Amino acid sequence: METWKKILRKSITAPDQLGPKIAGDTGPLAAVTKIFPMRINPYFYGLIETRKDPIARQCIPDTLELEDRVCTPDPLAEEQLSPVPNLVHKYPNRVLLLVCNQCAVYCRFCTRKRKVGKSQFKTGPNRLAQAYDYIRKHPEVSDVLVSGGDPLLLEDNQIDEILYNLRSIPSVKIIRIGTRIPSTLPMRVTEGLVDILKRHHPLFINTHFNHPKEITPEAERACALLANAGIPLGSQTVLLKGINDDLAVLKELMQKLLFMRVKPYYLFQSDTTYGVDHFRTKTKTGIELMRGLYGHLSGMAIPTLALDAPGGMGKIPLTPQFITESTDSSLCFNNYLGKKCSYPEPVDPG
Repeated sequence: METWKKILRKSITAPDQLGPKIAGDTGPLAAVTKIFPMRINPYFYGLIETRKDPIARQCIPDTLELEDRVCTPDPLAEEQLSPVPNLVHKYPNRVLLLVCNQCAVYCRFCTRKRKVGKSQFKTGPNRLAQAYDYIRKHPEVSDVLVSGGDPLLLEDNQIDEILYNLRSIPSVKIIRIGTRIPSTLPMRVTEGLVDILKRHHPLFINTHFNHPKEITPEAERACALLANAGIPLGSQTVLLKGINDDLAVLKELMQKLLFMRVKPYYLFQSDTTYGVDHFRTKTKTGIELMRGLYGHLSGMAIPTLALDAPGGMGKIPLTPQFITESTDSSLCFNNYLGKKCSYPEPVDPG
């Protein structure tokens, strides 16, 4: 059995398995895990120092999950936008394909808390066949995002088959994989897996790092294997209260991501998913944090701050406002240090 599978089999799946590292009464958490499953593999658990540290807060259940009176189970209307099982068609030229119902760690802020880790979230060849057929019948679809759950928890041959089937559809030009494996179970990224992935270029991977503590030698090795195979890597970070809503933490994270050839892609405002409200920050918090990144990091290290609009209305960029005045003769603005500047508009030769 491969090393990553042995590690995954030893995952913590119940609060009473957490051990002495997690101080305090874990009894009340059993009610939470009846609704929202728990999984913390030994590798990710090993990154935890205390119950309140940024790794623990991402994966240890919290009774606040059941006290959410604001959010909804499917805020992005994925079920409504699903013409066939396991496929979401929100944007004109691209679709989301859900191929796996499990993850190496069940993040407590997951957008698909309603489904991931639950038996009613079914995947399999018959469902995927319907999805492939749908894509073939919609030649406007040129871009497929493969997600789940985490697609890289599937067997190598299953991943190869999915990518082969997608690549055989003439309209599909770009395949993207959404995975948190480089952060949560980096030893899953093996040379064998990488050999399969690089058969299916152009292939892109969007991974997910939320805190600098996740960037370990193991994570660096996993990302290096992928990058060396010519796979462009991006990170879709989620802004989480008490975890990374801090300028110094974000600066360190974005720099370290870029150092290991992962482009900071998105910084997402947390979705309004039931059970996640206690992780959400004010939108102005993210905008001010972004203002603090501009000018202090390479442009390559600056993500796009965005929210996914409730109701399946799509991603909306949230950009700090630097422009103070616009006239026919000049554009006035404040730079990253807050100093007033202007740019002269070209003179109309007429």
